[in-house]
Amino acid sequence: MFSEQSAAYIIKEILLAINHCHSMKICHRDLKPENILLDADNRVKVVDFGTAASLEKDIRGFIGTVYYVAPEVVREKEAYDEKCDIWSIGVILYMLLTGQPPFNARNE
Repeated sequence: MFSEQSAAYIIKEILLAINHCHSMKICHRDLKPENILLDADNRVKVVDFGTAASLEKDIRGFIGTVYYVAPEVVREKEAYDEKCDIWSIGVILYMLLTGQPPFNARNE
């Protein structure tokens, strides 16, 4: 678990990075703690753009890690867009502060 101050710093840095991606019309689509790295100077690095896609296309279908994906993507009723990356960042924030996922069920 992280302090509120540390978690706020990490989330701010993630938001800046993802805002840059979104301004370039790129959606990450697999934001999760494993794809956020801290270097020796505690600089935040967002990694693993293997599932990233252009926001200029209609991105549909489930992709990513289920615990961090927005509900509308899991239901496959809406396209994956910027809002879905922001949902994932919210889940990461919850995990930074509590050390556990916000949703815990027997099945996905």
